[in-house]
Amino acid sequence: MPDNKTTITDPAQFLHMSGEQLDELFRNSPAGEIPDGEGDGTAIIDPGSAISDTIARFVHLFNWKGKVFDRAKGQLVNRILPLGHHAIVANVYKDKSWLDQKECIVLDYSKTSLVAKWIRDEIREVAPGIYLGVVYWGKKKLIHFALKFPTPA
Repeated sequence: MPDNKTTITDPAQFLHMSGEQLDELFRNSPAGEIPDGEGDGTAIIDPGSAISDTIARFVHLFNWKGKVFDRAKGQLVNRILPLGHHAIVANVYKDKSWLDQKECIVLDYSKTSLVAKWIRDEIREVAPGIYLGVVYWGKKKLIHFALKFPTPA
């Protein structure tokens, strides 16, 4: 398991970690700054398994491509479907994580989306421009995901 921020260079690394390792990395990472701009998404389903890479590629190709944050507005929109249509808005703010009660960045769909109003995402910056996320349905933890933002050269 990567043990510090400098060892994470690509969200694909998360696919080879276990769910417990991902939760531990999330617990040990700071919230970071609320992102601004377009982040490329990686769905992390059945992490550490032989099929995790394949599932992530399938989800990225056909369903979810990432998120576009507007820090000034405190909102984001998801990029979905093969062409990356902008849909499903969330409010974005810092609050306590449901996982460990420490500060995280909350992606809250409860007041902005009929189709996703039961969803709450939490993210923390685990490396420069790389965020690890947890998805909740109600209060039940579902899956992890990652976002990668361009970092200035």
